[in-house]
Amino acid sequence: MLHQIFPSPEAGPFGRRVKRERGARIPVTIVTGFLGAGKTTLVRRFLATPEGRNTAVIVNEFGSTGIDDALVRASTDETVLLGNGCICCNTRSDLQVALRKLLMDRERGLVPMFERVLIETSGLADPGPILQTFATDRALGGEFHLEVVLTVVDAVNGGENLEWSAEARKQAILADRLVLSKTDIADDTQIENLQRRLHELNPHAAIDEAVDGALDPKHLVDAVADADERRARGSFVAEAEHSDGIGSFVIEEHEPMAFEPFARAMETLIAMRGSDLLRVKGFLDIEGCRGPVLVHFVQHLAHPPVELAAWPDANRASRVVFITRDVSERAVRDLLKATRAIAITETP
Repeated sequence: MLHQIFPSPEAGPFGRRVKRERGARIPVTIVTGFLGAGKTTLVRRFLATPEGRNTAVIVNEFGSTGIDDALVRASTDETVLLGNGCICCNTRSDLQVALRKLLMDRERGLVPMFERVLIETSGLADPGPILQTFATDRALGGEFHLEVVLTVVDAVNGGENLEWSAEARKQAILADRLVLSKTDIADDTQIENLQRRLHELNPHAAIDEAVDGALDPKHLVDAVADADERRARGSFVAEAEHSDGIGSFVIEEHEPMAFEPFARAMETLIAMRGSDLLRVKGFLDIEGCRGPVLVHFVQHLAHPPVELAAWPDANRASRVVFITRDVSERAVRDLLKATRAIAITETP
């Protein structure tokens, strides 16, 4: 009987069901965007709102003098500057140290009991390795949960930046939410062309506008804040085409599936092409589970699967977004098909 195997009504094959992926972990918001996009202005406005209270801020600047750090520090007592480099390059270890220090200082009462961490990256940062940091450091992964990746795009210069800068494109591709800044000084053609390009790179991410940093603060604490943005829930980050071989596709299935063949397929994929799996994340409709099972992979590392208490919307289909480097959708589909065929063959 099911209740004998899982005695708690909140338990399932993957352990305790949770309302949200993060559980009791501290949520992390990453605000990224190219140089001059308006990240700091947006962060300062957010920290002044009720939703921004009790937020610890980590500011990364490219250079030895922290200008953005000084601006943000006036808004919160819990600011850490990572200077003279990018988080994605030589200061990734500094990010890990800063996060651990925040935890220790909070426990010792040296900083207030913050409830959220916001990381403002430098304008030249690639968010990919930052996402990997939370996956590779198991201790940090046990304490922090990456909630929102928000990318600010300059409506005046953003289109040109996307054309020549791989970093700007990666920032757009990996975003859960895109925010256009400076729309008050851009002309309609610039805005329309930029929105079209961003939609090509990331068609399922919500696109908002923020003039002088004014943005609904809920957008920084929840990737999808209301029912009108259900379209963005279909994938965590969307399909994209990238000139450096980075692309994305979504695998979607409408019938409940067995978890074991999927897990074995991912193990094989990680073993053979792990370095090219930039981010794989999605919901699975697993046989015997009441809610969706959330899966998340970053390169060679896999987060433990988590069963949520309920589906986020009416769409109960399994959908997994793959952001890869030169890994074809056909190859992944064939691998999944093969593992299922073997599993069926080996079933007594």
